[in-house]
Amino acid sequence: MTELDAYDRKILRELQADARLPNAELARRVALSPSACHRRTRRLFDEGYILRTTALVDPAKVGRGGLALVGVVLDRSTPESFAAFEQAAGALPFVLECHLVAGDFDYFLKVRVKDMEGFGRLHAERLIALPGVRQTRTFFVMKEVKEMGPLDF
Repeated sequence: MTELDAYDRKILRELQADARLPNAELARRVALSPSACHRRTRRLFDEGYILRTTALVDPAKVGRGGLALVGVVLDRSTPESFAAFEQAAGALPFVLECHLVAGDFDYFLKVRVKDMEGFGRLHAERLIALPGVRQTRTFFVMKEVKEMGPLDF
């Protein structure tokens, strides 16, 4: 894997801000020729620096304005119980993120729902039914101050 130089870092910063930038505009912004910029961008993809490009959809406009963070405690701390939970949680479409954490919880889930009533249903029918779940604790987000900020490097 190639070390990142100043041009690579500029390309990554620009693409984090707007992944739809045409190559010519990206090249202009980072002060490279279009062909050099294209080669570098392709290399950044090929070497795994850029994992994927995606569109950010406004959750409220598609009926998913409710956001909850759910702390999960499993009944056992074994590789098998972690693997079973991770596979099941990863398959749930309303779970946006699942993180193994240190501290009072084993996992934190980021969950998007229509509203608190919808969350209550999902919690009762799906979340507490996940493999190995002993306890959950939910934090409802009142205001999203910063989300998916760019990596600083």
